[in-house]
Amino acid sequence: MYKPLLLFLLSLIALKCGGEKDLKAKLKVKASTEKPTNKDQLSFELKVSKGILLDSVHFKSKGVRVESPLALESYSLGSHELIATAFYKGKSSDFKATFWIYSKEKPSLMSYRVLNSYPHDSTAYTQGLEFDGDDLYESTGLNGKSTVRKVNFKTGEILGQQKLDAVYFGEGLTLVDDRIIQLTWKANMGFVYQKETLQMIDSFLYDRSKQGWGLCYDENELYKSDGTHQIWILNPIDFREKRKIEIMTNLKSVSKLNELEWAKGFIYANTYQFGKDVVLVIAPESGAVKGVVDFTGLREKLKNNPKAEAFNGIAYHSQRNTFFVTGKYWNRLFEVEIYSEDTK
Repeated sequence: MYKPLLLFLLSLIALKCGGEKDLKAKLKVKASTEKPTNKDQLSFELKVSKGILLDSVHFKSKGVRVESPLALESYSLGSHELIATAFYKGKSSDFKATFWIYSKEKPSLMSYRVLNSYPHDSTAYTQGLEFDGDDLYESTGLNGKSTVRKVNFKTGEILGQQKLDAVYFGEGLTLVDDRIIQLTWKANMGFVYQKETLQMIDSFLYDRSKQGWGLCYDENELYKSDGTHQIWILNPIDFREKRKIEIMTNLKSVSKLNELEWAKGFIYANTYQFGKDVVLVIAPESGAVKGVVDFTGLREKLKNNPKAEAFNGIAYHSQRNTFFVTGKYWNRLFEVEIYSEDTK
């Protein structure tokens, strides 16, 4: 017997049955734990009004017939749909419920040490940051002010720059071989540049993801955030959206993932969560949040920078084995070491 700790009661979807009253029913879904993982089970039933005798009921999930109780071991993290199809007096009605699968692990708490601080353009509304050797590439946002630029990270000098048309709001960027890939926010479009010249050479449209936030590359696939709790995996050649992962902790889904960086086999995501500036460390296969890096106190290290806005921008320098972070309108670029609180 399963404790009804998780209960979804759905508004019914009714179908007229040849002059008869609408079929009224509720799809009840119960998980064996309050925050079910793929180690748990789901039980469900379709409750109909007293006196109604259905011909039959079929339950489907992921496009196949299922029965209660349902083992969740094959389910990915995130949201899933259960559909009950009720057959009654020659007609059928569908009733739907959404259930969630959470991570089995609580994220580890992580922190940072500032190793160095460098000048940064305080007029840059930073949206993307990425190293190629010692060359730092940056994407900036705002309509009429968006750019792609190459920067000397030690001095803050802009070595080259390409401005976007004023209708575009620049967002995250990453490097794929000799190309720079840049997202835009709401224009449903990304741009491709030649890395050495910063000349635009191509563009592409988004598919199911409707906004562009952050972007990173694992030498095989692109990972794109869109403001939701989902990260989309793209083909780096034609930018087709192949699949998605949903970003989950053991307690909740996590949305508003901004700048992304690939490092050490994980996705590092800038975001503002829990009332703090944090970076999430995400497993790319599952979407599970493995760690939360608390960057509390970093903004306080900015001097004479009253216009500084959100913490955004993270780049991994593989030769130095360190991360570089900054923010929108920040006048400093910080080189940091990220470490687990357990190894402090």
